[in-house]
Amino acid sequence: MDYLENYYNSFNEDERLSPQHGQVEYITTMKYIRDYLERGQKAKILEVGAGTGRYSIPLAQEGHSVTAVELIQHNIDVLNSKLTGSEDLEVFQGNALDLSRFADGTFDMTLVLGPMYHLYTKQDKLSALTEAVRVTKQGGIVMVAYCMNETVIIRYVFGKDNLKDTIDMIDGSWHCKSTPKELFELVRTEEIAELDSKLDVERLKLIATDGSTNYIRDKIDEMDEYTFGKWTEYHLATCERQDIIGISDHTLDILRKKQK
Repeated sequence: MDYLENYYNSFNEDERLSPQHGQVEYITTMKYIRDYLERGQKAKILEVGAGTGRYSIPLAQEGHSVTAVELIQHNIDVLNSKLTGSEDLEVFQGNALDLSRFADGTFDMTLVLGPMYHLYTKQDKLSALTEAVRVTKQGGIVMVAYCMNETVIIRYVFGKDNLKDTIDMIDGSWHCKSTPKELFELVRTEEIAELDSKLDVERLKLIATDGSTNYIRDKIDEMDEYTFGKWTEYHLATCERQDIIGISDHTLDILRKKQK
């Protein structure tokens, strides 16, 4: 946890999502969260790995009952500093691998929008996903975010001339080998599908939450309001296309817990 804690103690997650290129991921994720909430109904939502509340707080402000679980105390302090006291939002320090404080089938929707970035073994990934599914009601929605492999190979390894410095961290299939000191675990779409196959869920959609945005991030940030609006329209029109999912920086796996 030291690598992770040190990173988030100095990293501003809100700042990452504030530039126009970062807003695309946020806009897309919030669109699909809202799409799967019952219109006009107050939902019970759990966000595991809530960070500084970028999603939990607006969802609570929209009238939902939100429970936020976050590992890093610094992030919890930032989240709490944003609250007005009017939100129906409880915050707990906890780990995605152990949600035992919550009973089976408690939540209408469970969001896992950060933990999979920092889990490096298949066992830990399945443990986190199994817990998220367990605490979700039958027929409820689980949304899981992942960091993808190919964007790092294309943009960072080759795009920024880091091949010589990173070649020992890449296997024969050009998959990055991650450990806790690298902070982020990178996956491919087939690995996400394999994890899903072990769970009591059906996949509804797999979304590219930022698509090709980060490949031209400087250009995106320079766009005027009209052009950025059109870029966002283009992105939302194409983010479900499976032929481009794998090159996105981030994906959102949308699952429904099976009815028994």
